[in-house]
Amino acid sequence: MAELYRDGVRIHYDVAGRGPVVLLTHGYSASAHMFANVVDALAEDHTVITWDIRGHARSDSPVAPDAYSTEHCLADMVALLDHAGAERAVLAGHSLGGYLSLALWLAHPDRVRALVLVGTGPGYRNDEARQKWNDMALRYAGAIERKGAEALGGSPEVRAVEHRDFAGLARAGRGILVQRDGSVMDALPRIDVPTLVLVGERDAQFVGGSRYMAERIPGAELQVIADAGHAPNLSQPAVFNATVRAFLHRVEGAQS
Repeated sequence: MAELYRDGVRIHYDVAGRGPVVLLTHGYSASAHMFANVVDALAEDHTVITWDIRGHARSDSPVAPDAYSTEHCLADMVALLDHAGAERAVLAGHSLGGYLSLALWLAHPDRVRALVLVGTGPGYRNDEARQKWNDMALRYAGAIERKGAEALGGSPEVRAVEHRDFAGLARAGRGILVQRDGSVMDALPRIDVPTLVLVGERDAQFVGGSRYMAERIPGAELQVIADAGHAPNLSQPAVFNATVRAFLHRVEGAQS
């Protein structure tokens, strides 16, 4: 267990293994815990960094609403890479974590070696569609603030999470989960690093977005994992881990 302090905010992270760096970023209302079995599979020949997004689990939950934004998260991710001495890393993210990984490529393409996008989407170009997403995010954040753990539901990636501050998790929803423009979606055709898009076949909300990303990102690979939902690393861990390991080995072979 380790902690990084950035502008007075404590970010919890863990490092395992040795080799090329992989930064794993969880989705909204989950935590680094969701990647436990992925770490075990990748740390044999990679340095694997997992972390809790601010407002989540073991990281701090600042009181100020303006301490939560995509930009703050990207700065946290860069600080984690700097702390690990990694000039470049494979960014692997689930749901919100995948969107943040795409956003980090857009902001700092020199820090990204490859992308693994799991059960995620690229945002919205259409203002009306984006507003519907944001309305959903705000309703979810409000429910979490009122009901705490009861509002999280039974998805496996959030079921075992122990959040210390549900008000902070709600602030994270309002500041990080909401989207403000279509810049990430517009950037997809310019992505020039190897990209693997993974989605469970039963993840109805993100199958379409995953196919869209795989079509728009040059050379992207798409893997739809059978009999899997929103967190395929939990419902089909053997297939998920084998697919990611094979992709990483192809990336390393191509860039060696």
